[in-house]
Amino acid sequence: MTTRWTYAFVDRPAARFAQACDFWTSATGTRLSEFRGERREFVTLVPLGGADACVKVQAVASGPGGAHLDFCVDDVRKFAKAAQALGAHVVADQGTLVVLRSPAGRLFCADPWRGQSTRPPVIRGSRLDQVCLDIPPSLYDTEVAFWAALLPDWESRSGSLPEFHVLQPPAGLPVRILLQRLDEERPASAHLDLACADIEATRAEHERLGAEFVARHRNWTVLRDPAGGLYCLTGRDPETGGLPNRMR
Repeated sequence: MTTRWTYAFVDRPAARFAQACDFWTSATGTRLSEFRGERREFVTLVPLGGADACVKVQAVASGPGGAHLDFCVDDVRKFAKAAQALGAHVVADQGTLVVLRSPAGRLFCADPWRGQSTRPPVIRGSRLDQVCLDIPPSLYDTEVAFWAALLPDWESRSGSLPEFHVLQPPAGLPVRILLQRLDEERPASAHLDLACADIEATRAEHERLGAEFVARHRNWTVLRDPAGGLYCLTGRDPETGGLPNRMR
């Protein structure tokens, strides 16, 4: 099954949806599309200059939100059946869109490919290019095996630290997957990662836009956006996604 395009979804509580839209358009150098959905709960962050979008924002009715992935494919039914055979469960079948849940409980969607092909550029030294799936230890190996089998055309490799596993998409696709093994048993979650040429410069810009500092690690910094969602600035090359000395 070939993945033609990928989207990262910024999922935030409905009460803070407007704050999320304002922050993430500024942080990614994009503009908002028209709002969609019965409650106007979906919007696309449209790149300037003609590139294809790869980030969307969704207002969620309950819970703190987080992030999820959409996979654009030629045959949604075939992709969904393959995912089910590997242990996923269908949450909603909307005809052209199928919402599924992975073995560890992470939501993802299968959506028709509509010709997207041009990746958005790096903006002010950073690029939102990764969804990190945070998985409890008891489900980590199963989740890694699931994604590696579902996405056979992606490069599946161990990260530079034992708790990381990377799924690198084929050239040209804009969003990759990082699986992180948590150090305790708690429900799986997901967050966004940006690749940054200069973490501190990007941090300063994001704080100017309303983000709050949470924690600093050796090669990544954790921030909280104005809508309450955690995300990371990582010291990876924003052009290639590559890691200095393979640290993350």
